[in-house]
Amino acid sequence: MFGGSGGAGMLSLDRAIPAFTPSFGRADIGSPRRFDHLDLVPDLGAQIGSRIWWRGLATCAGLCALTYTLSPGWRTIPGATPAPMAVAAWEENRAQSIAPLAFGGDSGRRMGATDAVQPLAGTPERPMIELSATIGQGDGLARALERAGVGSSEASRVANLTSDVVDVGDIAPGTALALTLGRRPDKNVARPLDALGFRARFDMRVQFARENGAVVMHRLPIAVDHTPLRVSGRVGDGVFVSATAAGAPAKTVEAYIRALAPKVSMGNLDADARFDLVVERDRAATGDVRFGNLLYVGLSEGARATRMIQWTIGGRTEWYDAAGVGQRRSGFAVPVDGHKTSSFGMRFHPLLGYTRMHQGVDYGAVYGSPIHAATDGIVAFAGWHGGHGNMVKLQHAGGLGTGYAHMSRIAVAPGARVAQGQVIGYVGSTGLSTGPHLHFEVYRNGVPVNPGTVNFAATSLLSGGELQAFRGKLARLTSISGR
Repeated sequence: MFGGSGGAGMLSLDRAIPAFTPSFGRADIGSPRRFDHLDLVPDLGAQIGSRIWWRGLATCAGLCALTYTLSPGWRTIPGATPAPMAVAAWEENRAQSIAPLAFGGDSGRRMGATDAVQPLAGTPERPMIELSATIGQGDGLARALERAGVGSSEASRVANLTSDVVDVGDIAPGTALALTLGRRPDKNVARPLDALGFRARFDMRVQFARENGAVVMHRLPIAVDHTPLRVSGRVGDGVFVSATAAGAPAKTVEAYIRALAPKVSMGNLDADARFDLVVERDRAATGDVRFGNLLYVGLSEGARATRMIQWTIGGRTEWYDAAGVGQRRSGFAVPVDGHKTSSFGMRFHPLLGYTRMHQGVDYGAVYGSPIHAATDGIVAFAGWHGGHGNMVKLQHAGGLGTGYAHMSRIAVAPGARVAQGQVIGYVGSTGLSTGPHLHFEVYRNGVPVNPGTVNFAATSLLSGGELQAFRGKLARLTSISGR
C-alpha cells in the first residue's frame, strides 16, 4: 500500500515473511552440487584396496609424473678455462711437484753426473742414536745396557760406577734408561756410550757422559720430603672402602685391618665409628710419591678408643696399644672388613627355601674386598666346592681348621703356608649366594663349631723407660696433621 504524506513514500506488506532459522549444529550450505560426493584426496592409509583407494593412488601417481615432466632439469655451469702454461712455468711446477712412482713420477731438480758426483761405497751411519731401555724383572743394569747396544766393557764400567751410589741389584724393575750412542769407526764394533741417565734411587739420579774419551758419572740429588701421611674418617660402609677413598694406599689399609683384627671385631663396627692411620710417605721434588710402613693405627667407636703403634723388643716387632699392652700372633682374627649378616645355627635358606643348619658366620662386604687368614696355617683346599663356590680351607695347629667360601678369586694354592692376616682371596658371590659376602667356618677335628666361641689373645706389657719412650713416639705420631 502506498500513501502520500509530505512527499515521503512507505512500502507495506499485507503479510509477514517468516524468518529462517537453521537447525542447531548444522550450517547453511545451500543446495548440493553434482560433484560434491567425489573425494579427490582420499586417505591412502584407510580402505586399502577399495575403488576410492585405487582412484586416490592413481591421482597421486599422476601428480608425481606431471611434476617430474614439468621440472626444468639441471644444467652445468661452464667455468673459465685456464690458459696454458709456458715451458719455463711448466718446468718449475714439475720440479716442485711430487708424483707417485707407480705413475712414472719424475720430479725434483736434477744434477748432471759430472766429476763432482762420487758414488758412495756404502750407506753412511747416523752420527748418533738416541734410544731408551727398561730394566726388566730379575734383570741387571749391565745386561739391560748390552741389550740396548752398549759394549760389554762400557756396560760393566757403568755398573761399577753406579754401585758407589746404590746396590745395582736394588734398582727397581721398570727403571727407564735414556741412552745416547755415538759414532763408531766400524760396523763390526759396538757404538760408544756418549750419554746415559736414569734414577738410581728415589732421592738420586745419575748422569753419565763421555769426557776426554772416558765415561764419567755425575750425581744429581733429588729433594725428598719425608713427612708421614695421616688419613682419618668415618667407617661408613667399611674401613677398606672408606680409607682408600680418603687417600690411603690399599696395601696400607690391609695392614691397618690386620693390626686391629686381633683386638677389635672388624665385622661389627658401627658406621659412625672413625678410623685413623699414619703411614710413611716420601714425596720427591719430581712429583713422585712412595709409601712405606704403617706407623699408627687408631679406631674410635662411641666411648671406646683404640690407639696402637709398632714397638720392637728383643728383635721382635709387635703392635702395642696406648697402655703398652702388646699382641700375640696366636688367636683368631676376623677375616674380612664387613658386617655380620648371619650367625651360626639353624636358619631359613633364602635360595633353597627350607630351614637347615648354617655351619658358619656370614660377613657382608664389598665385592673384591681382601679376605685374610684368621691365623697361621697350611692351605688344605683351594678351589670350587659345590654350593660354597670358590673356597679355601686352612689347617691350623691343635686340630683346628677354617673355611672361607663364595670367593670371587682365590689367591693361594694347596699346600702353601700362610700367616695370620695374609690375603688368601677376595670377596665374591660364587656358589649358592644372594650377594657379595664371606661365609666363614671353623672346624675342630673336622667338625664345624661356632666361630663366636673362638677368643682373641694379647700379651707383653711395656714398663719403665721403655714405656716412656713408647708414649713419646705415640704422641709424635698423633700430633701429625691429617687429611
